[in-house]
Amino acid sequence: MPTDPTPERFMRLALRQAARAARNGEPPIGAVVVKDGVVVGRGYNQRELRQDATLHAEILAIRSACRRLASWRLDGCDLYVTLEPCPMCAGAIQQARIRTLRYGATDPKAGAVVSRARVLDTPGLAHVVRHEGGLLAAECRSILQAFFRDLRMRDRSEGSRGTRRKAALDRQVSRQAGAAPSGHPEEPGPPAPPGRRPAGP
Repeated sequence: MPTDPTPERFMRLALRQAARAARNGEPPIGAVVVKDGVVVGRGYNQRELRQDATLHAEILAIRSACRRLASWRLDGCDLYVTLEPCPMCAGAIQQARIRTLRYGATDPKAGAVVSRARVLDTPGLAHVVRHEGGLLAAECRSILQAFFRDLRMRDRSEGSRGTRRKAALDRQVSRQAGAAPSGHPEEPGPPAPPGRRPAGP
């Protein structure tokens, strides 16, 4: 276990993001990006909620940090995430020039840092990301185990994965009926019929 309490403090902030994901019915994975001791990006899983395969916690935290710092190069930034990143997220972490990755629980099924692949250790990369696993691993694993245990119980009482997907789509439609989701510009409306001018404000 690290002796410096600061990494643990930032991982606890990532756990807060994970709890937000769980409240939305998403696997509870959260991430934060930190620069000079300040959180500059946050994210939590929204794949089911917004039906977008790329909306993992790490991707959203990186996007948030890029907007905050007005740069795609996150030099000097560290990323904390509650679960070992998948191949997509590990690649994004390397491309964003993250300095250090710290994650909580390992992911034996899809982890791409040490478990199923070692994306960040690929020889010849232009930028090397330091990585450390096991930070608050028990807490990170516990929140995931509790979520999937509850999910199995709901499956028995509420139906299949298809039922949950329909509920997620219904939530997405409700969100789109209001404001466009953050970070995704609103889609333009249909063109006006020929011979008619669009209605003014």
